[in-house]
Amino acid sequence: QVQPVESGGGSVQAGGSMRLSCTVPRIILSTFTMYDWSWYRQAPEKERELVADLSSGDYADAVKGRFTISKDNARKRVYLQMNDLKAEDTAVYYCSAYTPSRGRYWGHGTLVTVSS
Repeated sequence: QVQPVESGGGSVQAGGSMRLSCTVPRIILSTFTMYDWSWYRQAPEKERELVADLSSGDYADAVKGRFTISKDNARKRVYLQMNDLKAEDTAVYYCSAYTPSRGRYWGHGTLVTVSS
């Protein structure tokens, strides 16, 4: 079973930047690379939404041009670089690992708070 662990959340002022990181403790490289990695977020009283997907290169319209998803196979980490943050980016951000055969695994989330 894959249990993603997110880190890097916190508080930042509007216009600032933040980088989120996701890893799976003790995962081996071959397992890490077989998954499709993505970031989701859930704002208060809203449904969880896709932010960025690594395989497809899809981004939510609200973050295009500001957020970048990337992966470091050597470190077995997935990142979400967030620039020009806005108050509406405030949410709990979740890392997700997916394969068609094994389904989707979620991290516990990391809170990002952007103050205006």
